[in-house]
Order: sequence, then C-alpha cells, then structure tokens
Amino acid sequence: MNGLRKRRGYTAAAAAGAGLVLVLTACSGSDDDGGSGDGASSTTDCTAYEDYGDLSGKTISVYTSIVDPESQQQIDSYAPFEECTGATIEYEGSREFEAQLPVRLQAGNPPDIAYIPQPGFLKSIVEQYPEVVVPAPQAVIDNANEYYTEGWVNYGTVDGTLYATPLGANVKSFVWYSPSAFEENGYEIPTTWDDLIALTDQIREDYPDVQPWCAGIESGDATGWPATDWLEDVVLRTAGADVYDQWVNHEIPFNDPQILEALGTVGSILKDSERVNGGWGDVTSIATTPWNEAAQPIPDGACFLHRAANFYQANWDESLTVAEDGDVYAFYLPGATEDDKPLLGGGEFVTAFADRPEVAAFQAYLSSPEWANKKAEVTGQGWLSANNGLDPELLQSPIDKLSFDLLTDDSYTFRFDGSDQMPGAVGADAFWKQMTAWIAEDQSDEETLDNIEAAWPQ
Repeated sequence: MNGLRKRRGYTAAAAAGAGLVLVLTACSGSDDDGGSGDGASSTTDCTAYEDYGDLSGKTISVYTSIVDPESQQQIDSYAPFEECTGATIEYEGSREFEAQLPVRLQAGNPPDIAYIPQPGFLKSIVEQYPEVVVPAPQAVIDNANEYYTEGWVNYGTVDGTLYATPLGANVKSFVWYSPSAFEENGYEIPTTWDDLIALTDQIREDYPDVQPWCAGIESGDATGWPATDWLEDVVLRTAGADVYDQWVNHEIPFNDPQILEALGTVGSILKDSERVNGGWGDVTSIATTPWNEAAQPIPDGACFLHRAANFYQANWDESLTVAEDGDVYAFYLPGATEDDKPLLGGGEFVTAFADRPEVAAFQAYLSSPEWANKKAEVTGQGWLSANNGLDPELLQSPIDKLSFDLLTDDSYTFRFDGSDQMPGAVGADAFWKQMTAWIAEDQSDEETLDNIEAAWPQ
C-alpha cells in the first residue's frame, strides 16, 4: 500500500466501507436534469469536447485507490465529459487496489482505466502484463508534451513508451509553521538549509523548554513512511538529483556513503533531543505519534516546525486558517543554497487497459486542462495537478496554489517520491520498518541502511 498510504493516508479515518462502486449515467443536458453531484450542468460549453465524438451508449470503467469521500469529487469531475459525449463512466474505488489490480489483469478482467499511484508499480505492470497495458494514444501524448514537464512525462514512460499521464499531484517539501509566532519573534523564512538550522537553534535559545521540531511517523501498517520522506528530501539536498536517481534505481547501494551522510543530516534534527519532539515527548515518541496529528502543537507554541506535504492541511482543526497570514502555513523546505531548489512529491497516473475509441477519449480528457480545471472546481482544499493548463485561481487554498506554483516552476528540480519507485519489498516494507527502528530503538545509521540494502531483491 505504498503510494496509497503516502498520498492518501489522511483520508483513511474518514473513509467508510471496504470499497466503492458507483455508476454515473450520461447527462441528458436537459433543463430539468442537473446531472451527477456538483459536476453536471445543462449549460456546459461542449466546444472543447467535440474531438471526442459521439460516445452515446459507450461505457468506460475506472478502477482506483481513491475512495470515499474523495471519490465523489472524482465522479463530479467527469460530468462534463459525460454530458458532452454521451458516455457513461463506471467508477470503482478500492482500498485493496494495489493487491487486486494484478489479480484482475491475470484473470483477464482488467478495468478500462486504472489510476496507478506509483511509477514503480506502473513499470512492474508493464513488464508483467505487456499484452494488456495499452500505450498512450496520440492525443494523450500531445497533451502530455504540452501540459506537463518532461519529468512528469518520464514517470509515465516505460522503456521509451508513454503509457500513463499524471492525474493528481502533491508536494512534500514543506515545513509547517505559525505565521503569528514568526512575526512575534522576528523569525524570517529560511532560504537555505543552514538558515533552517540556525532558525532551529534560535528558537531553542529563545524557548529553552520547547523543542522546535515536532514529528510523528505512526501510520498503522504503514508506520515509518513519513521518515522515508525525510530521508528522500534530504538526499536531494545533500547529494543532489543525479545521486537520488541512482539511489532510487539501485545503481548505487542503498547504504552508499552519500546516503549515510544524508541520514546523518536527518538525524541532526529527528534524533536530537534538544530539537525534537516538541509537544509530544522524547525522540522515541516520534515512532508512536500519529503522523496526521504530529503538527498539532504548533498553534499552541509547543513546537514551531513540522515537515509535511501540502495534503497535511486536511488535518488542521477547521477553526484554524491555513494562509500566509493565518494561523498555520508552510514554507518551502530550503536547499543547500538559494539557487538549489529540489522538490519532492508524488501523484497518480492514468493507465489504459483497453484499446477502444471511448477509452482513448476519456484518457485524453483526464490529461487535459478541461479535466484539471473541473476537478479543481469541484474539490475543496488538498488537491492540485501538475498540468500547467490548470487555472490556479480555481485552487481553493493558499497552500495548494503555492504547491502548483512550485510544481510548474522550471527553476525547481522535481523528483517523485523515492520509495514509491522502489520494489515493494524495499519501498513499502524494509524502508518503513528500518526507519521506524532507527527512531524507536535508536538503531544506528549504518545498521539501518545496511538492513534496507539487504532487502533489495537480487
């Protein structure tokens, strides 16, 4: 459950039921039928949909890990496509998606479209079921090249062939803080890693009884994943993007000296009792603090800094304002220098398993600005896309707008979540477990990395 946990963990408590199967009926476009949810409208401008043709009577099945409550937002975002083409989208969301998709492919029962949450998983599917996965049609290739950066296109490409385009996206390189606390104390947003450490020490000096950082890596069966994000972010900052790629692809061992240095840098915060775990306890409390609650001491001044993705915003109390001048906000986790701008993130990828015109049309729609803008329109906070045709004014929270700006800014070097690209035995098992032992048992840096390296499939 690697990418699902890391991307969608905050929805697990709110989601109900083991799965979701919802069927959308094509909109008639009549004045007395508003269609499905908030998505459909009898006044939809269908000009941008004319190239898809008349798909009346056609049904496209979608299989995904996105379940209630986020599933309804997905469903609402399909309404213009249905209304303008006459097609019907049959939606199925499952928490067992990653286990069940290969089963369905092997049984000869593939969905028409699946949303695959990790490039590593996509690659394994292409390698194991090459006769089932359908390469992207030309319209999708054109959209990919026009609306996404080369990096995003590459994550959907296997052996030189584009199979999948991005759906949603997230940015993980953020530090959450209290704007009012910074203003009251005269703290400035750090623009380099050294500035960040200097700020950490200044907070400790100003508040001797407070550890500046708060952290939590508890996440049920996926406990440990937030610590993997920490290491990935720091590898990008201490070793650089090229070394990061070599590490993720196992072109250098997991326990390479450059990775050992990065883990030591992470430990300079997460294993320093003077710097962590504000509001919760000692260093070992990080292992038992729920990841989605870890930053809660910030508004009360029990800690000042918490590294977490843009989607952490869903975990703040509804009474708090998430904004640059609000109760809580986030700043970019700085690089080694002001010109060094690595960016860690993740997302899902639209993949086809049926070579039919209506499936190609829907896949093209999902890679278009029309879909991205409709999805933003029907979604609250916590969602964005790397599609540069997205109108940022439709994004409904300041942190989402900031995330979009970073994702579409060529001066930032984007890399996809490392563990989501690694084999499951490493990325979704050993990496999580060993980072947990590193915190909970004070396991050494060397032993932690050696154990993860030993888990890499031979």
